[in-house]
Amino acid sequence: MSQEVDGTTLGEEYAGYIFRISGGNDKQGFPMRQGILTNTRVRLLMKKGHKCYRQRRTGERKRKSVRGCIVGQDISVLNLVVTKMGETAIPGLTDDSVPRRLGPKRANNIRKLFNLSKDDDVRDYVIAREFTSKKGIQQRKAPKIQRLITPLTLQRKRARKAEKMNSVLRNKEEAASYKKLVAQRLSEQKEARRSLISKRRSTRKSQKVAA
Repeated sequence: MSQEVDGTTLGEEYAGYIFRISGGNDKQGFPMRQGILTNTRVRLLMKKGHKCYRQRRTGERKRKSVRGCIVGQDISVLNLVVTKMGETAIPGLTDDSVPRRLGPKRANNIRKLFNLSKDDDVRDYVIAREFTSKKGIQQRKAPKIQRLITPLTLQRKRARKAEKMNSVLRNKEEAASYKKLVAQRLSEQKEARRSLISKRRSTRKSQKVAA
């Protein structure tokens, strides 16, 4: 699997073609799996996320038979991908081009497809399709463009930035007012302690004089 082969090995009509082996099945229908370096069938313990296996219950593991990734005599179906075109077209495969039914949705991908600049309006180039509904009404269907920068999105971005800046300024003001309040409370405590000490000293002096 994943090896490229020359098309002339399959026949003269495929001269110039290069195919890549993408998979296959043996005579009993067991699929080939990449990474198993053998041309025979093996039984592997599989779990969720493995190829050639679909989990039926949560946490289930099952031993399944799969075919190795090396092509052998018992392969009945071989899947090939055309990586290079040849001189003659293969009827039903490379002789006609199938148009894309769905176009890109993201704004930058639409620009890339039509080679647009930043100044061009992407909404004029979106690929839409027209069809007749069940009621016989002609309708036009187009995808919603993702990541499209409009005046509204810029306004929201400016609002988010302004809110962030206001929050920073508000936090600074609150921190300054808190520091001022703490300093005021500390000065009040010091003043109260000074007055208490002075009162004690005056009472001691008065007691000495009386004695």
